[in-house]
Amino acid sequence: MTDPRPVVTRFAPSPTGYLHIGGARTALFNYLYARHTGGTFLLRIEDTDRERSTEAAVQAIYDGMEWLGLRADKEPIFQFSRAERHREVVDELLAKGAAYRDFLTPDETTALREAAHAEGRALRSPWRDREPTPDLLDKPHVIRFRGPLEGETVVDDLVQGPVRWKNAVLDDLVLLRSDGAPTYNLAVVVDDHDMGVTHIIRGDDHLNNGARQSLIYEALGWEKPRFAHIPLIHGSDGAKLSKRHGATAVGDYADMGYLPEAMRNYLARLGWSHGDDEIFSDAQAIEWFDVKDVGRAPARLDFDKLAHVNAHWLRLADDARLAHLVAADLGRRGEPPSQAQIAAIQTAIPFVKERAKTTLELADQLAFVLKARPLTLDEKTQGLLADAETHARLSRLNERLKLFASWDVLALEAEIKAFAESEGVGLGKIGPGLRGMLTGGTPSPDLAKTLAALGREESLARMEDALSSRA
Repeated sequence: MTDPRPVVTRFAPSPTGYLHIGGARTALFNYLYARHTGGTFLLRIEDTDRERSTEAAVQAIYDGMEWLGLRADKEPIFQFSRAERHREVVDELLAKGAAYRDFLTPDETTALREAAHAEGRALRSPWRDREPTPDLLDKPHVIRFRGPLEGETVVDDLVQGPVRWKNAVLDDLVLLRSDGAPTYNLAVVVDDHDMGVTHIIRGDDHLNNGARQSLIYEALGWEKPRFAHIPLIHGSDGAKLSKRHGATAVGDYADMGYLPEAMRNYLARLGWSHGDDEIFSDAQAIEWFDVKDVGRAPARLDFDKLAHVNAHWLRLADDARLAHLVAADLGRRGEPPSQAQIAAIQTAIPFVKERAKTTLELADQLAFVLKARPLTLDEKTQGLLADAETHARLSRLNERLKLFASWDVLALEAEIKAFAESEGVGLGKIGPGLRGMLTGGTPSPDLAKTLAALGREESLARMEDALSSRA
């Protein structure tokens, strides 16, 4: 069945905590489907839980969405601000006879629910068939949906396929609480309808809500959206994703050195696929993505695969951008680099980023660049320089490199090899000492790349410092 309406999707998080990785994937799927179909992607903040909703959590959602690059096409809507509209629809349901006032006390409701559960039937209040007298209307009460007693409700889910519920087992859900606050299922239906949402893509933990919400749509005579309930993300052990599996907040992944384009790529593959393609661009994801291609089995978070995808996008990333990301990483470690150091980092990045999987690893591999002169040499390098023959040979190399105009990696590689041949020794007699003089014993790439990463002036200066440091 094809919906002729222009596609409108929405992401509707509750601001009661951070934006977790499952929510991020839900947002991505809604975003991709809207872009794939030329539709509209909306954001709704479901802040009806006033005790737990916080401005900090709202900001965390904004920050997570911004980092992921998932921008809504309109200003976000806040659910709590629409409470009057929700109550207006409840009045409409009362007028239609599709809702009723329930004056049971909380204790009576609990006893009734327990009895219904024990008998394997849905909760039906006796007030369903009573008409309250005018004097009762001012007493505390809830308003319930008058669900059908017979037949079945079918959700023709785009992911799960047709899912059926017998109406006899669906409770008469509360629409308005005794304090007049709208409940989740009512507010969601009204908001989705008023926002023109045509496709609801969300976690399959909401599948039962799909049945209840469908009944409200039908009672109001509103056109129902298409539902797509996607499986949740599990940990590598197959259990539901939790903090014990590692990072679950989107912000954690940013701080762990992952790039947003890599996260989009990886998250898109969690539950959806396009053949055997593992690496693809945003444009390809938009071109290929269709929610009907999402699988029914839970996806498993695999940090090794995420690292592999991130390494790919790291290699393609702009060096200036990476330099500032590395600077931010160093700042979080309490080691903020100067502007001059950031420039040095940017110069060195092309020579080390092939080996990094995250910007944190990139920062580690760039540590040799940030060492201040004169370097403190490690014991191994000090021992090599204490040997007269080695010291003399490295001094000759220093003089030769001073005359070397090109500082290109391939040219440097050839020059070092040619020097070793002219000395009649293998690179093993040159490499350890040269590396030690350049890095102080800190890990670095191969010699030519280390020289190129440091640049001509810095490389020669470090060599001079080391050679002159021998007593």
